[in-house]
Amino acid sequence: MILKLTNIRIRPHEKESALRKFCEKKLHAPCGYLKILKKSLDARDKSDIHWVYSVECAERAPAVLPREYGRIQKKPRVYIAGMGPAGLFCAVRLVRHGFAPILLERGKPVEERAADVEKFFSTGVLDVSSNVQFGEGGAGTFSDGKLNTQTNDPLNRDVLDEFVGFGAPPEIAYLNKPHIGSDNLRAVVANIRAFLLAHGASLRYSSALEDVRTQDGRLTAIRVNGDWEDADALVLAVGHSARDTFSMLLSRGFRMEQKEFAVGVRIEHLQSAIGRAQYGQGYAGLPAADYKLVSHASERAVFSFCMCPGGVVIPAASEEGGVVTNGMSEYARAGKNANSALVVQIKKQDFASESPLAGIEFQRAIERAAFRAAGGAYLAPVQLVGDFLSGKESYYFGEVKPTYARGTAFVPMRAVLPSAVCEALRLAIPDMDARLRGFGSFEAVLTGVESRTSSPLRILRGEDMQASVAGVYPCGEGCGYAGGITSAAADGLRIAEALYRRYAP
Repeated sequence: MILKLTNIRIRPHEKESALRKFCEKKLHAPCGYLKILKKSLDARDKSDIHWVYSVECAERAPAVLPREYGRIQKKPRVYIAGMGPAGLFCAVRLVRHGFAPILLERGKPVEERAADVEKFFSTGVLDVSSNVQFGEGGAGTFSDGKLNTQTNDPLNRDVLDEFVGFGAPPEIAYLNKPHIGSDNLRAVVANIRAFLLAHGASLRYSSALEDVRTQDGRLTAIRVNGDWEDADALVLAVGHSARDTFSMLLSRGFRMEQKEFAVGVRIEHLQSAIGRAQYGQGYAGLPAADYKLVSHASERAVFSFCMCPGGVVIPAASEEGGVVTNGMSEYARAGKNANSALVVQIKKQDFASESPLAGIEFQRAIERAAFRAAGGAYLAPVQLVGDFLSGKESYYFGEVKPTYARGTAFVPMRAVLPSAVCEALRLAIPDMDARLRGFGSFEAVLTGVESRTSSPLRILRGEDMQASVAGVYPCGEGCGYAGGITSAAADGLRIAEALYRRYAP
């Protein structure tokens, strides 16, 4: 008999072996099977910080039957454009169903891509096809690898299990706020690649989707590297920065719509200051503290996003002449600074036109303004929080030093961001400081710009998951159906199941 136990409290200094002893008391017998279902840190009372567990336990381990997947008989010619989490997880599920998908990626394998990214960080030489946004693994590969999501999609469990199977830390399966770390993600992506190749998939790098051909409202062929190839189905897992692809699809009659998103800055504090604010003075031995903040002090929602404890702010441009930032941290989260996106809601009425591509132009204008204002060479504009709030220019750094690798230039954020965004940030920071002491510290650093929080458009799809052109399956964050690694991967699985239903015996 399996016993499920919840709300087990373990002190930070206690080892997880205390769980087994607790279970044995409840079982009145030796515990031969123990599975952690959930683990979260309760730090609401700084004098009583503790881990909270939910577990399954039994005297003997239950028999576990391997999961079986239905198999197709004929192999249609299915292409997947993009090797981010949506594309890779779609491919993994397809090969389990017997497909032999062809994956296209405009960037390079993750190892070569990492070298291109490091070259950009150190020299400012940008490869527009191989960078933080483009390449095997997608944009999430150069992030914290956060897997927490606000969706309750049952496919999320499949995503976590697959990640663990491909080498991610086992605790991501039960941690309340799981993360893999950028260092681990590269190895995981390489393991997924090896699995796909071993099971009949084809992976083609430096191969962007250039065009599509249709007949009677149905896909017939795609163009890759100048050549037309017959296609039975196409999964669009192109990511939120594939601006040229969106323009091509719009010109080919795909139905799409504007979507609200958010823009703003990265805010950096000392990680030790965040630790004291969240845990009090005695936070040694606890995980690097994070936070999640939302403010409605203005008519526009302002919120923290992609918070990276012990991480760095990184250059994330994918177009020449534009500055884009992102946050990244490794599994240990051992860096001196904490950083997070601090972004403001952008509404459809902010766009200059009704075109589905208007949000892209809004993002691009901000990115280019940041590039010009900071003097070029992909330097980033920065301003101290105290100076930003008082409307003054910054001239020096205090205890918080920016981590942005390309270097920075003191620039008032009002010279880069729309006035409505600056005003919303000006009201939100003191409001957030009231809930997280020190968030509005004078010497905290704002780095601009954070513009790629999510896709600014949605490619419409029906209940059968197909776009207005039959045979094409919009998927993941870039097409407007996800908001992070887990939800994008889950949408990839969803599309794979739709394809299986279409081609199943």
